[in-house]
Amino acid sequence: MTRPTSADVRRYWNAHIHDLEISPHQPGTPEFFADLDEYHFEKLHHLLRLVDFDAWKGRDVLDVGCGAGVEVVRFARGGARTFGVDIAEQAVALTRTNLAQQGLTAGLAVADGEALPFPDASFDYIFAHGIVQYAADDARVVAECHRVLRPGGTVLFQVYNRISWLNVLSKLMKTPLEHEDAPVLGRYSIGEFRRLLAPFAHVEIIPERFPVRSRLHKGWKGALYNTFFVGAFNALPRAWVRRYGWHLLAICTK
Repeated sequence: MTRPTSADVRRYWNAHIHDLEISPHQPGTPEFFADLDEYHFEKLHHLLRLVDFDAWKGRDVLDVGCGAGVEVVRFARGGARTFGVDIAEQAVALTRTNLAQQGLTAGLAVADGEALPFPDASFDYIFAHGIVQYAADDARVVAECHRVLRPGGTVLFQVYNRISWLNVLSKLMKTPLEHEDAPVLGRYSIGEFRRLLAPFAHVEIIPERFPVRSRLHKGWKGALYNTFFVGAFNALPRAWVRRYGWHLLAICTK
């Protein structure tokens, strides 16, 4: 089987911008971006604890795989010198519209995370959430983030946990994962993820993303998930299930 290329990844993401379907409003409208921000931080509420979007005022921040610009807007609003890149032209266009509607500015470029268009040591903080697992060459994305980060700087990476509640539930319910049709969809154990991040001096891995009510899944499976599974799982002591979170987040220091 031929290994997917960055061109394959670009074609897919130009046609499948993440989370577009959660809003009934036309993509690019103020109502659409408001829905996207609300849904994003409802599902990923832990990011508001792990990422201080207001802490980088006057400093250089890079969002790799910026999508529709949810985090770019938050960093820019906090006063960071923000730059967003995405492999998909459509994503960068949406981010540009999002920023304009908010009255904010940030640098933007269509660029592959495997070949970032910046000199060495350009950024104090890099946000690389949901990128590594979809890349044609995951190690190259990590190496590029390490290269453009300043000494003492921080990167936040996020990948999917192979040994997780959602991976198991997907197989049991015969329900495909979101973007399972992407050219690449990597899933990692904690040990595999840590080895991938070997270039960094310090790595803290945090399992997160436990069940929350879904707006995407309909029918009896969606009802069963939202009515019974979410409540039952979250009633379990977190210490029992923490390592089975669907997302593995890594806070890495150079």
